[in-house]
Amino acid sequence: MTSGAPGGSPIRVGVVGLGYWGPNLARNFDRLPGAELRWICDGSGAARERVAPQLPGVRVSAELDELLGDPELDAVVCATPVPTHAEVAVRVLAAGKHCFVEKPLAQSLAAAEEVAAAARDAGRVLMVGHLLEYHPGLEKLKEIADSGDLGELFYLYGNRLNLGKLRADENALWSLGAHDVSVLLRLAGEEPAELEAFGESYMRHGVEDVVFCHLRFPSGLSAHLHLSWLDPHKERRFTVVGSKRMATFDDMALEQKVTVYDKGFDQDFSSYGEYIARSGDVWSPRISNEEPLRIECRHFLDCVREGREPRSGVESGVRVVRVLEELDRSLSARRARGSHDGQPLAAEDPTRAAAL
Repeated sequence: MTSGAPGGSPIRVGVVGLGYWGPNLARNFDRLPGAELRWICDGSGAARERVAPQLPGVRVSAELDELLGDPELDAVVCATPVPTHAEVAVRVLAAGKHCFVEKPLAQSLAAAEEVAAAARDAGRVLMVGHLLEYHPGLEKLKEIADSGDLGELFYLYGNRLNLGKLRADENALWSLGAHDVSVLLRLAGEEPAELEAFGESYMRHGVEDVVFCHLRFPSGLSAHLHLSWLDPHKERRFTVVGSKRMATFDDMALEQKVTVYDKGFDQDFSSYGEYIARSGDVWSPRISNEEPLRIECRHFLDCVREGREPRSGVESGVRVVRVLEELDRSLSARRARGSHDGQPLAAEDPTRAAAL
């Protein structure tokens, strides 16, 4: 894998896609030491007119080809709509540029593997924007889990809930789950051996706005995800339950984003085979308040400069898409059998249907 700019030259970056998230990426690359934001690009004139005044001196284009034809451009950041991620990434890599692509890497495993092959063939850095993997709070949670302080890890679960924007081109699994699947895989350190998903399409036919996922890993660790655009709470939380203690990461908390609970069950040796509940101290370690997106963007620059694999690089991006696709296959199978989808459940067993 080749490095980016020679010597101490800044890494010259272009950002493609100026919708919701692209301007945040452009802002960070414009301000980071060691980077030069050279281009911003979007097919929408309104988007270009909205963002360009905030970045004086940066070149503006409506065409990706204009960026790819710039021999001095080192890297392209893709924040275009999800269905275009794989196509744009392949074009960027084929042009010899390093590529940062927002999550998920692709909407299918086949497309993700095509991007991975393009990165290997080009010898360029490919990084996927799994933002939570760079959050100081999540890093602290992983550090605590890996230290053994929680004891044997029993199970993990994550809630990503909101009364949020309904989408027509992706369900809650693909829109919200890419974040949480990447976190589960990082915390577990392995891929699941078993998984299934259940979802309901209450607001739009065939587009699940509520999804429940269950994953079981080869080590015996299990995990659960609740993903929803249809909820009264705004929640972004992960919990790790161990044999000795438990810990949470709450991204919505202004302070104490990570909390460790000295809670569990201890064997009562005065009565063989009995267990008693223990509820001890609760504490929160100090967490850096640096913006996770800034950390993520800096990591990409470092990897380009040093020619090394990012934390959320090729393999990470493909793994997340593989798990999402398997979960989506489980959703589709249940949908084919008959889910709510705005209608009463059509189950083969009328007794089961009545119970549900």
